[in-house]
Amino acid sequence: MTTRALQHGSTTWIDLVSPTEADVAHLHARFPHFHPLNLEDIRSPIERPKLDQDDDYLFLVMHFPQWDAQGEVSRASEVDFFVGREYVVTVHNGTLKPLMSTFQRCQADDGARAELLEHGGAYAFYMLLDQLVDYIFPILRKVDARVAAIGDALFESKAKGAIREIALLRRDIISLRRIIRAQIPIVQQLEMVEHAILHEDMEEYFGDVADHLFKLRDIADENFEVINSFAEAADTLASYRINEVMRILTVISVIMLPLTLISSIYGMNIDLPFADDPNAFMLTAVIMILVALLMLLIFRLRHWL
Repeated sequence: MTTRALQHGSTTWIDLVSPTEADVAHLHARFPHFHPLNLEDIRSPIERPKLDQDDDYLFLVMHFPQWDAQGEVSRASEVDFFVGREYVVTVHNGTLKPLMSTFQRCQADDGARAELLEHGGAYAFYMLLDQLVDYIFPILRKVDARVAAIGDALFESKAKGAIREIALLRRDIISLRRIIRAQIPIVQQLEMVEHAILHEDMEEYFGDVADHLFKLRDIADENFEVINSFAEAADTLASYRINEVMRILTVISVIMLPLTLISSIYGMNIDLPFADDPNAFMLTAVIMILVALLMLLIFRLRHWL
């Protein structure tokens, strides 16, 4: 069984980690009033964030970012909540540190368990939600650090590596923005919903969580704008370097044209000036060098070099 439970007074926290069919059946047996569609949702690999209201409970699907080291991107990790007067049920895949550490702390510490559960299921749900939302701040701080590092490397010799980092980080920020933005309407609904299990003062608590999500959204949006600016700067620098290389190659090509012409003329099987002179090669080489130097001088005077 992957079902764990903690209790303090009359309030229970049931935590299901990657539930099996047997776990879902056991949960339904314990809470027969849970709607079959909600029970089906917790077995689905991924559901869109939503809030369903029943007469006796609230059912929520929410997403929180989880770092995928292999893909180098933050992916949405789903958490499902059943919230009742005297219980809160969480369903997740066991990878979110806030949920796992909170359960372990409450399991080992009676004081932490009492703090979480002594005010009923709705308050316990708020506490868990607040911890999950606050955990996104250090994730975005790491993103800030990566953005700053890219900004430093972009104008140094490491610009080639910075281009790859920009692409990876932009994809990560887009994923974080999508995850964060999808949670805001859910929390806003919690602020306005009138349900028997939610106390009147819970509006302020959920309003605080919504404020945190707005801050997270603003941080993610700002990072997105900065990384887009870096991408444009990288494109500009790449174009500038390409232009510099093309300019040098063009200068070399233009200088070689008259030299090639001279060598081609003297390669013709006809009588030419200095052709019988024993120093013909040296004279031709000197003429070619003078032509090249003259062209370099002209390019320099015109600020093409």
